[in-house]
Amino acid sequence: MKRRLFQTKSDDSDELQYEGNAVIRMMSYMKPYWKTVAFCFFLVLIITALELYRPILIGDAIDNFITGDYEAGEMVQERFRGVLWAAAQYVGVLLLLFVCNRIQYVLLQSTGQKIIYEIRNELFAHMESLSMRFFDLTPVGKIVTRITNDVEALNDMYSNILIRLFKNLMKILGLAVVMLYLNVQMALLSFVLVPVVILLTVVFKRISRRTYQITRTKITALNTFLSENISGMKVIQIFNREKEKNAEFAGKSEELYRANYREMMVFAIFRPSIYMLSVLALAIVLLGGGDGVLSGALSIGTLYIFLQYINTFFEPIQELAEQFSTLQSAVASAEKIFTLLDVKPVVNDPEEPVELAEVKGRIEFKHVWFAYDGEDYILKDVSFTIEPGQKVAFVGATGAGKSSILNLIGRYYDIQKGEILLDGVDIRRLKKEQLRSAIGQVQQDVFLFTGDISSNIRLRNEDISDEAIKQAAHEVNADRFIDKLPGGYHERVSERGATFSAGQRQLLSFARTLAFDPAILILDEATANIDTETEQWIQDAMGKLMTGRTTIMVAHRLSTIQHADKIIVMHKGRIRESGTHQELLEQDGIYKKLYKLQLA
Repeated sequence: MKRRLFQTKSDDSDELQYEGNAVIRMMSYMKPYWKTVAFCFFLVLIITALELYRPILIGDAIDNFITGDYEAGEMVQERFRGVLWAAAQYVGVLLLLFVCNRIQYVLLQSTGQKIIYEIRNELFAHMESLSMRFFDLTPVGKIVTRITNDVEALNDMYSNILIRLFKNLMKILGLAVVMLYLNVQMALLSFVLVPVVILLTVVFKRISRRTYQITRTKITALNTFLSENISGMKVIQIFNREKEKNAEFAGKSEELYRANYREMMVFAIFRPSIYMLSVLALAIVLLGGGDGVLSGALSIGTLYIFLQYINTFFEPIQELAEQFSTLQSAVASAEKIFTLLDVKPVVNDPEEPVELAEVKGRIEFKHVWFAYDGEDYILKDVSFTIEPGQKVAFVGATGAGKSSILNLIGRYYDIQKGEILLDGVDIRRLKKEQLRSAIGQVQQDVFLFTGDISSNIRLRNEDISDEAIKQAAHEVNADRFIDKLPGGYHERVSERGATFSAGQRQLLSFARTLAFDPAILILDEATANIDTETEQWIQDAMGKLMTGRTTIMVAHRLSTIQHADKIIVMHKGRIRESGTHQELLEQDGIYKKLYKLQLA
């Protein structure tokens, strides 16, 4: 099956739309459980047959033991025994229905939860495989909505809706066959309104599908807004923009309200229409059947069966109307999920990767050209070489391309022209896993995960022992504050490490990097937001981290990079100067101007 993505022009969002059969793709997740699903469908057939048999039991009891003609010698006691036997059979049918329904429910719920578990894990694993460019362009709230709300919308479909759809279809078909078998004339009276029901169902399906898609889009927009603004609440309060943001939220909330209202109105028109038709059909059957009973052409028991069947006949149609809501919502969510799963990473592993026996840390840029959008080049014909163990710093004004160089070394983006070599091998020929495991990066904004200090240093790498964690923390001076905490290395870390100072978070970042023991160290403004006292600890930690490693630094404070083996000056995407601190001062160029500005 071919699928393609295309951009739609919409006032509501810039959502990519999924073109393909989402239902068929959803069914593919049920393949590993086909035996369980098949057994559940078999149980549905038994349940349907038992439900069809229940009115027949009562109808036969009415005709045979209550209203039938009896011989003069037949005793009332014998007739009562017949009624008791019919009642016992009816109870037996109810018990069997309970057992079958119970088994089916447990099996379906268990299977549905397993499928949802797999889809959720597949989505998250897919997120991890995508390139950084995707996250540059996609709001976090939208991704969260896909993995939570949209996946949960599929839950009821796998656990309930599909089997109920099959059950209702079998029930409608079974009712039609039995009614025709019992009395063709009465069956045709019962079916007289079926074409109207089919027409209503088709119209409802077409209208509701678009309505549910709009609702899911509005939910995504609201979640995206919430995610962004809760993360930026401090900025909102600093600039006193609470009222404005509240008004913006109210607008998006109203859009979701209107979408839900439209969805409700579509459903509110369809269900009463079906109910009205069922009552009308019941009146038609009662009128025609009553005439048949009075003329002697129809027994009271048969009339009872048809009255029960006509109620039951429209009941599954009403259920189908209710299930349309969940089904359409599930399909709309599935389309968004599959759209996301079809996004391909821009940066991929090579088909036949080269594996380095040992990463020594020699980095070479050869005539590198790079642009994030493919057109506006951030780096222009950049060439340089960093030998193993060298300490090289990049300086320059904001937008000069320094951070882009760091991103390219880890191959978070691919270049348009030129080559980037690690130990003489183009990094595009290496596995991303080997490349990135050889690089330890310390950023200006340290991200700490919810958990404890130990888990934030280890990052679920069980090869790193508790002793190695403590040793790394000691080496970078992080134990100076960890030992003073009530929980020590098991001290709770809240979201983003909000309870720690910038310096403490930076020391934990150093400990994390040292624990992983990379061959290449990248320091991206690692001391930009640090107080004077903590900076002394960090400078000492940086010295230990850099020992024996190829080190690449980006810093605005030139005092922190004066002892680098080489300083490369970037300006508007090009290398303008290169040399040691003293050599660059003697050149009387851009570096000297930056240095004098900072001294001033």
